[in-house]
Amino acid sequence: MLRRDFVKAIAGFVAASSVAARAQQGIPKVGYVWVGERGTDVSGAGLRQGLADRGYEIGRNLALEDRYANGDSDKVPVFIAELLARKIDVLVTAGTFATLAARRATSTVPIVFASGDPVKTGIAASLNRPGGNATGVSILASDYSAKWLELMKEMLPKLQRVAVLWNPENPAVAAEIEQLRTAAHALGLDVSTFPGRAKEIDGSFAAIASGGFDGLVVTTDPSLEPQTPRIIAFAADRRLPALYPFGTAVQHGGLMSYSIDLFEMWRRAAGHVDRILKGENPAELPIEQATRVALKINLKTARALGVAVPPMLLARADEVIE
Repeated sequence: MLRRDFVKAIAGFVAASSVAARAQQGIPKVGYVWVGERGTDVSGAGLRQGLADRGYEIGRNLALEDRYANGDSDKVPVFIAELLARKIDVLVTAGTFATLAARRATSTVPIVFASGDPVKTGIAASLNRPGGNATGVSILASDYSAKWLELMKEMLPKLQRVAVLWNPENPAVAAEIEQLRTAAHALGLDVSTFPGRAKEIDGSFAAIASGGFDGLVVTTDPSLEPQTPRIIAFAADRRLPALYPFGTAVQHGGLMSYSIDLFEMWRRAAGHVDRILKGENPAELPIEQATRVALKINLKTARALGVAVPPMLLARADEVIE
Protein backbone atom coordinates (compact mmCIF):
# COMPACT_ATOMS: atom_id res chain seq x y z
CA MET A 1 0.00 0.00 0.00
CA LEU A 2 1.33 3.45 -0.92
CA ARG A 3 1.96 5.81 1.98
CA ARG A 4 -0.67 8.24 0.64
CA ASP A 5 -3.30 5.48 0.51
CA PHE A 6 -2.32 4.32 3.99
CA VAL A 7 -2.73 7.84 5.37
CA LYS A 8 -6.15 8.16 3.70
CA ALA A 9 -7.26 4.82 5.09
CA ILE A 10 -6.19 5.78 8.62
CA ALA A 11 -7.96 9.15 8.30
CA GLY A 12 -11.14 7.40 7.22
CA PHE A 13 -10.95 4.93 10.09
CA VAL A 14 -10.41 7.76 12.59
CA ALA A 15 -13.38 9.66 11.13
CA ALA A 16 -15.70 6.66 11.39
CA SER A 17 -14.54 5.79 14.91
CA SER A 18 -14.97 9.33 16.23
CA VAL A 19 -18.50 9.60 14.79
CA ALA A 20 -19.54 6.33 16.41
CA ALA A 21 -18.07 7.42 19.75
CA ARG A 22 -19.81 10.79 19.74
CA ALA A 23 -23.12 9.27 18.64
CA GLN A 24 -23.09 7.16 21.80
CA GLN A 25 -22.77 10.28 23.94
CA GLY A 26 -25.84 12.12 22.55
CA ILE A 27 -27.81 12.78 19.39
CA PRO A 28 -25.60 13.10 16.29
CA LYS A 29 -25.01 16.51 14.77
CA VAL A 30 -24.99 17.08 11.00
CA GLY A 31 -23.83 20.29 9.33
CA TYR A 32 -25.12 21.37 5.91
CA VAL A 33 -23.82 24.16 3.67
CA TRP A 34 -25.46 25.46 0.51
CA VAL A 35 -24.49 28.48 -1.54
CA GLY A 36 -28.09 29.51 -2.24
CA GLU A 37 -31.09 30.71 -0.25
CA ARG A 38 -33.08 28.73 2.27
CA GLY A 39 -36.43 29.04 0.51
CA THR A 40 -35.16 27.74 -2.85
CA ASP A 41 -33.15 24.78 -1.58
CA VAL A 42 -34.32 21.63 -3.37
CA SER A 43 -31.13 19.81 -2.31
CA GLY A 44 -31.72 20.45 1.39
CA ALA A 45 -35.34 19.38 1.07
CA GLY A 46 -34.21 16.09 -0.48
CA LEU A 47 -31.65 15.56 2.27
CA ARG A 48 -34.24 16.15 5.00
CA GLN A 49 -36.69 13.77 3.34
CA GLY A 50 -34.01 11.11 3.00
CA LEU A 51 -33.11 11.45 6.66
CA ALA A 52 -36.78 11.22 7.63
CA ASP A 53 -37.13 8.09 5.48
CA ARG A 54 -34.41 6.52 7.62
CA GLY A 55 -36.04 7.34 10.92
CA TYR A 56 -34.34 10.62 11.82
CA GLU A 57 -36.44 13.38 13.35
CA ILE A 58 -34.61 16.68 13.47
CA GLY A 59 -34.58 17.98 17.01
CA ARG A 60 -35.36 14.59 18.54
CA ASN A 61 -32.73 12.08 17.44
CA LEU A 62 -30.72 14.28 15.04
CA ALA A 63 -29.42 17.84 15.13
CA LEU A 64 -29.14 19.54 11.73
CA GLU A 65 -27.22 22.80 11.56
CA ASP A 66 -27.59 24.46 8.17
CA ARG A 67 -25.92 27.49 6.65
CA TYR A 68 -27.01 29.38 3.53
CA ALA A 69 -24.68 31.74 1.67
CA ASN A 70 -27.48 33.54 -0.25
CA GLY A 71 -25.50 33.38 -3.48
CA ASP A 72 -22.19 34.58 -2.02
CA SER A 73 -19.70 31.74 -2.54
CA ASP A 74 -17.08 33.58 -0.46
CA LYS A 75 -19.15 32.76 2.63
CA VAL A 76 -19.00 28.99 2.06
CA PRO A 77 -15.52 28.38 3.57
CA VAL A 78 -16.46 30.61 6.51
CA PHE A 79 -19.59 28.58 7.20
CA ILE A 80 -17.64 25.32 6.92
CA ALA A 81 -15.14 26.51 9.51
CA GLU A 82 -18.00 27.62 11.76
CA LEU A 83 -19.71 24.21 11.57
CA LEU A 84 -16.48 22.33 12.20
CA ALA A 85 -15.92 24.47 15.30
CA ARG A 86 -19.30 23.27 16.55
CA LYS A 87 -18.03 19.66 16.52
CA ILE A 88 -20.43 18.28 13.94
CA ASP A 89 -20.33 14.55 13.25
CA VAL A 90 -20.92 14.76 9.49
CA LEU A 91 -20.53 17.71 7.11
CA VAL A 92 -22.82 17.75 4.05
CA THR A 93 -21.77 19.87 1.06
CA ALA A 94 -23.53 20.67 -2.23
CA GLY A 95 -21.29 21.11 -5.26
CA THR A 96 -17.63 20.76 -6.13
CA PHE A 97 -16.59 24.20 -4.84
CA ALA A 98 -18.04 23.62 -1.37
CA THR A 99 -16.73 20.05 -1.21
CA LEU A 100 -13.19 21.06 -2.12
CA ALA A 101 -13.39 23.80 0.53
CA ALA A 102 -14.51 21.18 3.05
CA ARG A 103 -11.67 18.83 2.10
CA ARG A 104 -9.18 21.65 2.65
CA ALA A 105 -10.74 22.44 6.04
CA THR A 106 -10.76 18.92 7.52
CA SER A 107 -9.29 15.48 6.90
CA THR A 108 -11.07 13.85 9.83
CA VAL A 109 -14.72 14.94 9.94
CA PRO A 110 -16.70 12.79 7.44
CA ILE A 111 -18.04 14.68 4.42
CA VAL A 112 -21.07 13.63 2.37
CA PHE A 113 -21.27 15.48 -0.91
CA ALA A 114 -23.02 15.78 -4.24
CA SER A 115 -20.71 17.13 -6.91
CA GLY A 116 -19.41 16.82 -10.42
CA ASP A 117 -16.73 14.25 -11.21
CA PRO A 118 -15.16 13.72 -7.75
CA VAL A 119 -12.20 11.74 -9.08
CA LYS A 120 -11.16 14.22 -11.75
CA THR A 121 -11.47 17.12 -9.30
CA GLY A 122 -9.40 15.37 -6.61
CA ILE A 123 -12.16 14.90 -4.06
CA ALA A 124 -11.91 11.10 -4.09
CA ALA A 125 -9.38 8.48 -5.16
CA SER A 126 -12.01 6.42 -6.97
CA LEU A 127 -15.77 5.95 -7.08
CA ASN A 128 -15.63 2.47 -5.52
CA ARG A 129 -13.15 3.36 -2.75
CA PRO A 130 -13.12 7.12 -2.20
CA GLY A 131 -10.35 7.11 0.41
CA GLY A 132 -10.00 9.86 2.97
CA ASN A 133 -13.07 11.32 4.64
CA ALA A 134 -15.43 12.20 1.76
CA THR A 135 -18.09 10.19 -0.08
CA GLY A 136 -21.51 10.85 -1.56
CA VAL A 137 -23.15 11.14 -4.98
CA SER A 138 -21.60 12.11 -8.30
CA ILE A 139 -23.65 14.07 -10.80
CA LEU A 140 -21.18 13.48 -13.66
CA ALA A 141 -22.95 16.22 -15.61
CA SER A 142 -20.09 16.30 -18.11
CA ASP A 143 -21.42 12.94 -19.35
CA TYR A 144 -24.74 14.44 -20.45
CA SER A 145 -23.95 18.13 -20.94
CA ALA A 146 -23.05 17.44 -24.58
CA LYS A 147 -26.76 16.72 -25.14
CA TRP A 148 -27.73 20.26 -24.13
CA LEU A 149 -26.72 21.79 -27.46
CA GLU A 150 -28.13 18.87 -29.43
CA LEU A 151 -31.52 19.40 -27.78
CA MET A 152 -31.41 23.14 -28.37
CA LYS A 153 -30.50 22.64 -32.02
CA GLU A 154 -33.35 20.17 -32.41
CA MET A 155 -35.79 22.67 -30.92
CA LEU A 156 -34.26 25.64 -32.77
CA PRO A 157 -33.03 24.51 -36.23
CA LYS A 158 -31.73 28.02 -37.01
CA LEU A 159 -29.64 28.17 -33.81
CA GLN A 160 -26.20 29.68 -34.46
CA ARG A 161 -24.81 31.51 -31.42
CA VAL A 162 -25.22 30.28 -27.83
CA ALA A 163 -24.34 32.05 -24.59
CA VAL A 164 -23.33 29.86 -21.64
CA LEU A 165 -23.49 30.89 -17.97
CA TRP A 166 -20.93 29.16 -15.75
CA ASN A 167 -18.71 29.48 -12.69
CA PRO A 168 -15.04 29.67 -13.75
CA GLU A 169 -13.98 28.63 -10.21
CA ASN A 170 -15.65 25.22 -10.48
CA PRO A 171 -13.37 22.56 -12.04
CA ALA A 172 -16.27 20.16 -12.57
CA VAL A 173 -18.13 22.77 -14.64
CA ALA A 174 -14.95 23.28 -16.68
CA ALA A 175 -15.45 19.70 -17.91
CA GLU A 176 -18.99 20.62 -18.96
CA ILE A 177 -17.62 23.56 -20.94
CA GLU A 178 -15.21 21.21 -22.74
CA GLN A 179 -18.12 18.97 -23.70
CA LEU A 180 -20.15 21.96 -24.86
CA ARG A 181 -17.32 23.22 -27.05
CA THR A 182 -16.88 19.77 -28.61
CA ALA A 183 -20.60 19.51 -29.28
CA ALA A 184 -20.70 23.06 -30.66
CA HIS A 185 -17.95 22.24 -33.14
CA ALA A 186 -19.81 19.14 -34.33
CA LEU A 187 -23.07 21.09 -34.70
CA GLY A 188 -21.52 24.15 -36.31
CA LEU A 189 -22.44 26.43 -33.42
CA ASP A 190 -20.60 29.32 -31.83
CA VAL A 191 -20.41 29.20 -28.01
CA SER A 192 -19.41 32.04 -25.68
CA THR A 193 -19.09 31.72 -21.91
CA PHE A 194 -20.10 34.28 -19.28
CA PRO A 195 -19.68 34.18 -15.48
CA GLY A 196 -22.96 33.61 -13.68
CA ARG A 197 -22.12 34.18 -10.03
CA ALA A 198 -24.20 36.74 -8.16
CA LYS A 199 -21.54 39.45 -8.23
CA GLU A 200 -21.00 39.09 -11.99
CA ILE A 201 -24.34 38.15 -13.48
CA ASP A 202 -25.60 41.67 -14.19
CA GLY A 203 -22.57 42.36 -16.38
CA SER A 204 -23.07 39.02 -18.11
CA PHE A 205 -26.72 39.81 -18.77
CA ALA A 206 -25.71 43.11 -20.41
CA ALA A 207 -23.11 41.39 -22.59
CA ILE A 208 -25.50 38.62 -23.63
CA ALA A 209 -28.28 41.09 -24.40
CA SER A 210 -26.04 43.01 -26.81
CA GLY A 211 -24.30 39.96 -28.24
CA GLY A 212 -26.84 38.74 -30.77
CA PHE A 213 -27.27 35.27 -29.25
CA ASP A 214 -29.95 32.80 -30.35
CA GLY A 215 -29.93 30.66 -27.19
CA LEU A 216 -28.74 30.39 -23.61
CA VAL A 217 -27.41 27.42 -21.65
CA VAL A 218 -27.00 27.37 -17.85
CA THR A 219 -24.41 24.98 -16.37
CA THR A 220 -24.75 22.94 -13.17
CA ASP A 221 -22.77 24.98 -10.66
CA PRO A 222 -24.76 25.33 -7.40
CA SER A 223 -24.03 29.07 -7.28
CA LEU A 224 -26.16 29.46 -10.43
CA GLU A 225 -29.19 27.66 -9.01
CA PRO A 226 -30.27 30.54 -6.74
CA GLN A 227 -29.91 32.86 -9.77
CA THR A 228 -32.46 30.81 -11.73
CA PRO A 229 -35.46 33.16 -11.21
CA ARG A 230 -33.41 36.10 -12.47
CA ILE A 231 -32.14 34.10 -15.44
CA ILE A 232 -35.68 33.01 -16.35
CA ALA A 233 -36.89 36.64 -16.17
CA PHE A 234 -33.95 37.82 -18.27
CA ALA A 235 -34.53 35.12 -20.90
CA ALA A 236 -38.24 36.03 -21.09
CA ASP A 237 -37.51 39.74 -21.39
CA ARG A 238 -34.95 39.18 -24.16
CA ARG A 239 -37.07 36.45 -25.81
CA LEU A 240 -34.07 34.15 -25.54
CA PRO A 241 -34.70 30.37 -25.54
CA ALA A 242 -32.82 28.83 -22.63
CA LEU A 243 -31.93 25.36 -21.36
CA TYR A 244 -31.38 24.74 -17.64
CA PRO A 245 -29.63 21.98 -15.65
CA PHE A 246 -32.24 22.25 -12.89
CA GLY A 247 -35.61 20.60 -13.53
CA THR A 248 -37.41 23.05 -11.24
CA ALA A 249 -36.57 25.87 -13.66
CA VAL A 250 -39.15 24.59 -16.16
CA GLN A 251 -41.85 24.62 -13.50
CA HIS A 252 -41.12 28.32 -12.96
CA GLY A 253 -41.15 29.39 -16.60
CA GLY A 254 -37.89 28.12 -18.07
CA LEU A 255 -38.20 26.76 -21.61
CA MET A 256 -36.50 23.40 -21.15
CA SER A 257 -34.21 21.39 -18.90
CA TYR A 258 -32.15 18.26 -19.25
CA SER A 259 -30.96 17.21 -15.84
CA ILE A 260 -30.99 14.82 -12.95
CA ASP A 261 -33.57 15.10 -10.16
CA LEU A 262 -31.72 16.98 -7.40
CA PHE A 263 -34.36 16.17 -4.80
CA GLU A 264 -34.09 12.42 -5.38
CA MET A 265 -30.30 12.58 -5.58
CA TRP A 266 -30.08 14.16 -2.14
CA ARG A 267 -32.68 11.77 -0.81
CA ARG A 268 -30.25 9.00 -1.76
CA ALA A 269 -27.25 10.89 -0.37
CA ALA A 270 -28.95 10.85 3.04
CA GLY A 271 -28.19 7.12 3.04
CA HIS A 272 -24.48 7.89 3.24
CA VAL A 273 -25.09 10.17 6.21
CA ASP A 274 -27.04 7.40 7.92
CA ARG A 275 -24.37 4.76 7.31
CA ILE A 276 -21.58 7.02 8.58
CA LEU A 277 -23.55 7.91 11.71
CA LYS A 278 -23.89 4.18 12.33
CA GLY A 279 -20.12 3.77 12.22
CA GLU A 280 -19.21 2.96 8.63
CA ASN A 281 -15.98 4.32 7.19
CA PRO A 282 -16.45 7.07 4.54
CA ALA A 283 -13.22 5.98 2.88
CA GLU A 284 -14.85 2.67 1.99
CA LEU A 285 -18.37 3.83 1.12
CA PRO A 286 -18.71 3.80 -2.69
CA ILE A 287 -19.75 7.03 -4.35
CA GLU A 288 -23.11 6.61 -6.07
CA GLN A 289 -23.72 7.93 -9.55
CA ALA A 290 -26.89 9.74 -10.57
CA THR A 291 -27.95 7.93 -13.74
CA ARG A 292 -31.46 9.07 -14.66
CA VAL A 293 -31.57 12.26 -16.73
CA ALA A 294 -34.94 13.83 -17.55
CA LEU A 295 -36.00 16.16 -20.36
CA LYS A 296 -38.66 18.72 -19.40
CA ILE A 297 -40.33 21.28 -21.68
CA ASN A 298 -42.61 24.22 -20.88
CA LEU A 299 -45.01 24.67 -23.82
CA LYS A 300 -46.46 27.89 -22.44
CA THR A 301 -42.98 29.44 -22.48
CA ALA A 302 -42.35 28.04 -25.97
CA ARG A 303 -45.50 29.74 -27.25
CA ALA A 304 -44.52 33.02 -25.60
CA LEU A 305 -41.15 32.84 -27.36
CA GLY A 306 -42.70 31.89 -30.67
CA VAL A 307 -40.92 28.52 -30.65
CA ALA A 308 -42.63 25.57 -32.34
CA VAL A 309 -41.50 22.47 -30.42
CA PRO A 310 -40.90 19.58 -32.86
CA PRO A 311 -43.33 16.70 -32.24
CA MET A 312 -40.49 14.15 -32.04
CA LEU A 313 -38.77 16.17 -29.30
CA LEU A 314 -42.05 16.60 -27.47
CA ALA A 315 -42.65 12.85 -27.58
CA ARG A 316 -39.28 12.20 -25.92
CA ALA A 317 -39.91 14.62 -23.06
CA ASP A 318 -40.30 13.12 -19.58
CA GLU A 319 -42.49 16.02 -18.50
CA VAL A 320 -44.41 18.62 -20.50
CA ILE A 321 -45.89 21.66 -18.82
CA GLU A 322 -48.88 23.05 -20.71
